[in-house]
Amino acid sequence: MNQFKKVAFYTLGCKLNFSETSTISRLFKDEGIAKVNFEEQADVYIINTCSVTENADKKCRQLVKKAKRINNDSFVIIVGCFAQLKPTEISKMEGVDMVLGANEKFNVLQHLDRLDEKNKQTIVSFDSIKKTKEFVPSYSIGDRTRSFLKIQDGCDYFCSFCTIPLARGKSRNASIEETLEEARKIAAKDVKEIVLTGVNIGDFGQGGKENFFSLVKGLETIHGIDRFRISSIEPNLLSNDIIEFCLNDSKKFVPHFHIPLQSGNDELLKSMRRKYDTTLYRERIEYIKRLRPDACIGVDVIVGFPGESDAHFNETVEFLKELDISYLHVFTYSERANTTAKKMDQVVPIPKRKERSKVLHLLSDRKKRNFYESNKGTKRKVLFEDHDHDGYLHGFTENYIKIKTPYRHSLTNTFCEVNLDYLDRDGIYKSDIESTIEI
Repeated sequence: MNQFKKVAFYTLGCKLNFSETSTISRLFKDEGIAKVNFEEQADVYIINTCSVTENADKKCRQLVKKAKRINNDSFVIIVGCFAQLKPTEISKMEGVDMVLGANEKFNVLQHLDRLDEKNKQTIVSFDSIKKTKEFVPSYSIGDRTRSFLKIQDGCDYFCSFCTIPLARGKSRNASIEETLEEARKIAAKDVKEIVLTGVNIGDFGQGGKENFFSLVKGLETIHGIDRFRISSIEPNLLSNDIIEFCLNDSKKFVPHFHIPLQSGNDELLKSMRRKYDTTLYRERIEYIKRLRPDACIGVDVIVGFPGESDAHFNETVEFLKELDISYLHVFTYSERANTTAKKMDQVVPIPKRKERSKVLHLLSDRKKRNFYESNKGTKRKVLFEDHDHDGYLHGFTENYIKIKTPYRHSLTNTFCEVNLDYLDRDGIYKSDIESTIEI
């Protein structure tokens, strides 16, 4: 291990992956191995992969080539979901030196001594995902403003389009007290906001005595954290109790929910093996908006799922138009190996998938603009980040409205009161320094 002085990381995919990459990077730091940017010379490059879409797989291949161009003598290690699903396929990629599955990625330091400059045979270490039962707490540190806290891993749902249960195993988590201790560690690092992340965070506790609502109430007691944000939660697991607590009782949980829909047609939801219908989904949205009309609601939607007719898609569009939501995350369906959906008939042609994606992206733009406009004239508490964006500092309100103000380093990682009075051409609220009050 002493031969390695520098390590670089690249993370593909979700917030959960970012939290795990950050945790792995701290293991290297503890061993005296310096972390550098991926564009810099490093002895080891670690790529934490995603496999939700085909593009994530292609991106992994591109990054391997990039790492070798930067330093041809380096070692490239692939971890993450793609590594668990396709270890043999990855091992045949030119430039890959090691592939570590779900059971091994947090033990990467123990594998470094197996890397040999003279005999660069690809090392593959993985096990059946059924044997992956350990929960490894993780959180991201680096952006002082916010941290992604992993509270749960794996999924028991087996939606027909999804490979995540095959890549991450069954749903599992630490205890509430252990999770609160991780939050306390973050609070000690001058982080203002924690984003709760996982594969299916609403399944925390898996129906046992401890559950997600109990965890939320426990996190409310953590000193030193001003905001908690729920990254994504299934509509069937987002109870009225959770909604009421976050919107009425909590002083720390923000009025922002991201709730996957996937389709506005009940026939397709059943084919996808989702655990709700459009009636339940509508009830969740309407209840949130009844309690907090200014709450931000994001929605995941898949276009081009097998069997999605023009009528099905139009029904989804109309359903989304009717809902008082704030933005969409649109996913173009791509076939994934070992999923039920890949075997389905009535495949939607690629051009039609792309066409439908464009329609929903335009709808998302309108929804976001309308939501931003509905907040015009209000005064909001903004947490500014620590990056210079072409002379501007960006931040977000509690209800996830993006703000920009002329860059001033003293504002980074601080809360400010901002008047929402001017939307620029990019659809972002712009605030001059004079109207920004530090609090």
